[in-house]
Amino acid sequence: MIPSLLFLLLSSLQQHGSEAESSLSNTFQLSSMKEQNGVQDSQHEKIITVSGDGVVHSPEFPRAYPRNRVLVWRLIAVDEGMRIQLTFDERFGLEDPEDGICKYDFVEIEEPADGTILGRWCGSKPIPGKQVSKGNQIRIHFISDEYFPSEPGFCIHYSLLPLNLPEPEGPSMLPPSLQSVDFLNEAVSGFSTVEEVIKYLDPDRWQLDIEDLHKPTWHVLGKSFIHSRKSRVVDLNLLKEEVRLYSCTPRNLSVSLREELKRTDTIFWPNCLLVKRCGGNCACCAHSCHDCHCVATKVTKKYHEVLQLRHRSGGRGWQKSMTDVPLEHHEECECVCKGNSDG
Repeated sequence: MIPSLLFLLLSSLQQHGSEAESSLSNTFQLSSMKEQNGVQDSQHEKIITVSGDGVVHSPEFPRAYPRNRVLVWRLIAVDEGMRIQLTFDERFGLEDPEDGICKYDFVEIEEPADGTILGRWCGSKPIPGKQVSKGNQIRIHFISDEYFPSEPGFCIHYSLLPLNLPEPEGPSMLPPSLQSVDFLNEAVSGFSTVEEVIKYLDPDRWQLDIEDLHKPTWHVLGKSFIHSRKSRVVDLNLLKEEVRLYSCTPRNLSVSLREELKRTDTIFWPNCLLVKRCGGNCACCAHSCHDCHCVATKVTKKYHEVLQLRHRSGGRGWQKSMTDVPLEHHEECECVCKGNSDG
């Protein structure tokens, strides 16, 4: 009788131990799933059945969104023969990127079928362009961290497009590797941000390229030059002194880098920069001089960090790098009679 009771007791303990181990294993698997998916569990993905137009927006839009939020919406068109088009509202503002990368608060668009990320956006400019799903589904992620919520957040309008209609036209994404330097220079000069330039060159890995651009490398980093402004001399002959000081002065002048540096094989972005160059007139420089010119008496070379694009050998596309370009800046100017300046 006693051995039978002991056998039953041991069997019961083994069963409870297996259940506890299974429960613990399930807990770890769930925790792992949370980390991989970025959401607490699949129930936190809100399914939206799309049969017409609608909107998805950040909490409290157009006011500041709350901190520590992870939200996921999956939009599914009722008709499998339809695609979903997303259009961002002009009122758009999330936490600014760091080094051009959206690391903290951002909204992201994903293709559910293959997990392709169509784009990730933060900051306030530029407003994201239209996004169109490949099939009848598309997923929207929104993440905010514990710091610096911004306003107004985001609002995305969704609508339906038939599968047989072409996607909205946009700029060509990546120029051919053999495209002429002049043609590409004309294309990139129209962009407003370096992110737009890099995305145009390589839409599939532009965010990685942005990170690579800002990583420390062997080349010398950009220089900063700070000069105190020249004090204005004030005396009894103020009007005459103003003519002497301000008729011939360093002034802002925009220069084309390719022309200034004589580098027609290279593309720079921005393609033009401001420099200080002597300018003005010298109508009253000397009574005995009839040919007076405003010339630089002190010239400083300053370095400006810009994006450089150069053809890779063998027609393998464009090499992208940050580089320092030297430009002459005129620090001091003077009206000089041409006969005296010639020696």
